[in-house]
Amino acid sequence: MNGFKRSRELFDRSKDVLVGGVNSPARSYSPFPIFMEDAEGSKIYDVDGNEYIDYSLAFGPQIFGHKHPKIKQAVERQLERGWAYGTSTEGEVELAEMVVDCFDSIDKVRTVNTGTEATMSAIRLARGYTGRDQVVKFTGGFHGAHDSVLVEAGSGASTHGAPDSPGVPKDLAEKTSVLPWNDHEAVKELFEEIGGEIAGVISEPVFGNAGCIPPKNGFLELLRDLTHDNDSLLIFDEVITGFRVSMGGAQEKFDIKPDLTTLGKIVGGGFPIGMFGGDSEIMSHLSPEGDVYQAGTFSGNPVTTTASIQALKTLDNDNVIEKANKKGNKIRERLRGELDGYPVRIQGLSSMFSIFLREQEVNDYDDIVECDFEKYNELHRELARMGVYLPPSQYEICFISYVHSDQEIDETVHKIAMALEKVL
Repeated sequence: MNGFKRSRELFDRSKDVLVGGVNSPARSYSPFPIFMEDAEGSKIYDVDGNEYIDYSLAFGPQIFGHKHPKIKQAVERQLERGWAYGTSTEGEVELAEMVVDCFDSIDKVRTVNTGTEATMSAIRLARGYTGRDQVVKFTGGFHGAHDSVLVEAGSGASTHGAPDSPGVPKDLAEKTSVLPWNDHEAVKELFEEIGGEIAGVISEPVFGNAGCIPPKNGFLELLRDLTHDNDSLLIFDEVITGFRVSMGGAQEKFDIKPDLTTLGKIVGGGFPIGMFGGDSEIMSHLSPEGDVYQAGTFSGNPVTTTASIQALKTLDNDNVIEKANKKGNKIRERLRGELDGYPVRIQGLSSMFSIFLREQEVNDYDDIVECDFEKYNELHRELARMGVYLPPSQYEICFISYVHSDQEIDETVHKIAMALEKVL
């Protein structure tokens, strides 16, 4: 390793002009973030010339690895034709058709620019469609940085939420109820109390922003049954799991059909995108057909649309998901074997895995806050020195692409064990 001299210098500069020296709090970590400048395949390279095996993968989109040649070539061809028209394009139609073909729950879609925009719009549509204001989310579930979901749990399991950030109006936060993930009884109690007021429940089918926490048996089925029986909408946030768990998302794996689905990350082929879609009758309430307004200058941008079309073709033609899932199974099995006896819990699904610094299973947000966050930060830094890049927070998921080699997996597992020896 060459050290981090240039990263430190850039961080010192960035603090003068960027808030906290970063453009997203997820990139802020102690003592300073590592500044990257290049990437290819399973590797990412920093400004000091250091090479890393990358398991952050841009927080999830790069299931193909970095700079996949087919996506790169498609985008280069589109750049020759232009990159912002502000008009309708054939590519928008083709991409929508491909997504609709993959998801049984989706008849029509609206393309936006980020996952945050997708979840915000889906919640607005649920409220407009049902004529109700109350929304339900789960503690620790992150659905973007907008007011309806920047809400923390109140004093009880089924109380209205409180603002999780200054600037979120208290009156709006109170229209979001926050429950523990995987808690069947809490969900039942809330629907018994205010079921007729609930516009929708928004949930990741696999918890992904508090580490990887799969649903307990019957939990997603319960959400589906209660929302259906109370004329509420079930919104699956598949920004992380869409086109990662399967071509039809986690909802295909668990055989649960939501009313609305949000997508992002992988569907953009590494370019900024968000999408939301669902049943035609529900989607018809969206403008210009209906009166629930949503619009965006760069929605359906031709460069992103081109990357998205090629990404979905590559996923299907090259068996990307199946290959990445096998890599995920391998690294989880190898880590469990190598780290047996350490106070560490390895969880995950598909091509996702989490290294929780605690011995007990993690089933909800209360479990993850019991992990040793300080030691995880040390682990992240120590592994960076060894040439392995994990997400910088215990809350984030580690991802693996279909181009990570078996040799890289073996090397990674060995180095994680070595790093844990130093930090624990």
